[in-house]
Amino acid sequence: MKLARFARIRIAHAPTPLEPMQRLTQVLGGPNLWIKRDDCTGLATGGNKTRKLEYLMADALAMGADTVITQGATQSNHARQTAAIAARLGLQCHLVLEDRTGYRHDDYRNSGNVLLDRLFGAQLSEVAAGTDMDAAMARLAGRLRDDGRRPYVIPGGGSNAIGALGYVTCALELAEQANNAGLAIDTLVVATGSAGTQAGLVAGLEGARAGIPVLGIGVRAAKAAQEEKVMQLAEQTAELLGVAGAVKREAVVANCDYVGEGYGVPTPGMIEAVTLVARTEGILLDPVYSGKAMAGLIDLVRKGRLRKGQNVVFLHTGGAVGLYGYLHAFPAI
Repeated sequence: MKLARFARIRIAHAPTPLEPMQRLTQVLGGPNLWIKRDDCTGLATGGNKTRKLEYLMADALAMGADTVITQGATQSNHARQTAAIAARLGLQCHLVLEDRTGYRHDDYRNSGNVLLDRLFGAQLSEVAAGTDMDAAMARLAGRLRDDGRRPYVIPGGGSNAIGALGYVTCALELAEQANNAGLAIDTLVVATGSAGTQAGLVAGLEGARAGIPVLGIGVRAAKAAQEEKVMQLAEQTAELLGVAGAVKREAVVANCDYVGEGYGVPTPGMIEAVTLVARTEGILLDPVYSGKAMAGLIDLVRKGRLRKGQNVVFLHTGGAVGLYGYLHAFPAI
């Protein structure tokens, strides 16, 4: 895999740390738990989208763009990081935000990621839940072209084959760190939503024959739909890398039992996971992605699916700033 042939803007603070979670391991009494700290990528409080945006924004500049458009939910981590990198590169940024939860809480609508979107100078437009977001971005791009702008459209989550290259890079980085530490990883656990992070990890690890299985914990879609989405993007990414056929269907696994009532809707498991990790490891998770993924990991440990003696790595996708948009979900804190 020749990643060097793809244009890239190096902004992420990488390699991100790979750290043991000794106190959480002790409390749960299960496998040896580690955490890959992609909340420490450095851009606008960090997060996984930074790695994707290194490739996506390089592509945007190569195409002569002066404006970027992307979409997400109201408290989108991806939108916040896109707004930040656009500001850093001197590009105009338009964010189309979908009102997926219907929450009217002031913290949800004006704090957290939304506050930072505005601080970075992005132009925000809100659309109703269920809107065809790709069509909404296409209409906006058309209007901007009519005004003489040169827009570049980034899919939700930065999840296309170019964006997924960021997590091919992460996969190779993690494999090298594990080898250097003498750590044989039995399972890599990560939140999976728009699919780009899991797809890039799978494409990278399978393409490199690293022997590290990836378990996605779903935050939105049902299992069959999520796995199909990840598989398609992993195949596209592998083809882009020149290793078509490297990803087998059995390498794509998503457990979607921890979504709860829907995307961005808090669950008791998420609240427990965020609180437990904060109080054992001093690490902040987010309420939409990493919180639900950690809730899944904790439950799988308690059920014996992840067992004592195994080495399990949790990839922290960032987004803790979103906690400020969910003050209403933590009334007992």
